[in-house]
Amino acid sequence: MEQMEQEIQSIQKVYNLLIEFFMNYSFQIIGAIIILILGFFIGKKVSQAVQRLCDKNNLDVTLTKFIVNTVKFAIIIGAIIIAVGKLGITLTPFIAGIGAASLGAGLALQGTLSNYGAGLSIIITRPFIVGNTITVQDVFGVVEEIKLGYTVLLTEDGEQITVPNKYIIGEVIVNSFDYRIVEATIGVAYNSDMDKTISLILNELNKFEEYISKEAKPQVGIKEFGDSSVNIEYRYWAKTNNYFETQYKVNFAIFETLKKNSIEIPFPIRDVFIHEKKA
Repeated sequence: MEQMEQEIQSIQKVYNLLIEFFMNYSFQIIGAIIILILGFFIGKKVSQAVQRLCDKNNLDVTLTKFIVNTVKFAIIIGAIIIAVGKLGITLTPFIAGIGAASLGAGLALQGTLSNYGAGLSIIITRPFIVGNTITVQDVFGVVEEIKLGYTVLLTEDGEQITVPNKYIIGEVIVNSFDYRIVEATIGVAYNSDMDKTISLILNELNKFEEYISKEAKPQVGIKEFGDSSVNIEYRYWAKTNNYFETQYKVNFAIFETLKKNSIEIPFPIRDVFIHEKKA
């Protein structure tokens, strides 16, 4: 019986403490909750307005997302700081702790942070945008997505290449937009009609208007004089999504048209001399 009375007294003390806490801090708690709700609401509305403004000015998709998320995050963080202050909690020790933790995390995650820094630089300076064809670090593909930490390239075969952003910034970037250059050479016999040969190759290239750039015209000409052939080079811009497919089709078409028009593609020729040794 005595133990039960002690338990009831303990419960009564807890109840009294809770009542006293809510009596003293109820308005602060309600105010903090209202501030948080307003912060999320205002952050959402302002970020939507920024989104519409960026879309109206035709800003890049990645840059738009970055600006919108930054604005929203900043407003929410501001609301949280005000709400915590409303409860009478001093933020100075927390800020000092966060600073120390940030320093340690920064030292431990130097590689990751450098990727984020490079990603921020890409978003701001925009050396390329989603949909461009870039070549960097001996890989190429269509830019599918630009994140703060990495950039995703898509190849003709549907492969996704993830390139950490720190390997992009500071390197030589080739941006060929929607197309990529194709350079190929074919050797013809020295007695061939060169004007006719060049004309035939150009005609074949012009048949691939669906896959070849119309702005950058194909180029065909004599590249060099080989040991057994005159080497004709042809250059054209093929769509990145059909780069290899276009190259194979063009090569086959050129081979067939030269064959039909009796333009000889010679084999390498070697003269062999046999010297007899007298007894």
